[in-house]
Amino acid sequence: MKLFRNQLATLLFLAFSFLSAESNAQCAMCRSQVESSIEGEGKVVGRGLNDGILYLMTIPYFILGGFAYMVYRNWKGGQQKSN
Repeated sequence: MKLFRNQLATLLFLAFSFLSAESNAQCAMCRSQVESSIEGEGKVVGRGLNDGILYLMTIPYFILGGFAYMVYRNWKGGQQKSN
């Protein structure tokens, strides 16, 4: 059962990591700024802004992942000491 749980967790991690769709969403203020600045430049400004938003959004996930890894490592070490 424990092996199945580990395999399921790995599968879910990979699914959420690699099977995500590209997002083109923007906050309301960013969207209005891009719409007002596009006039003759095409979609270059909007694409750069989207990339910046996605970059800033990934940092909390890395922090949360590091915290989860530390908790898992400490939990796993506690189980080995009790055996």
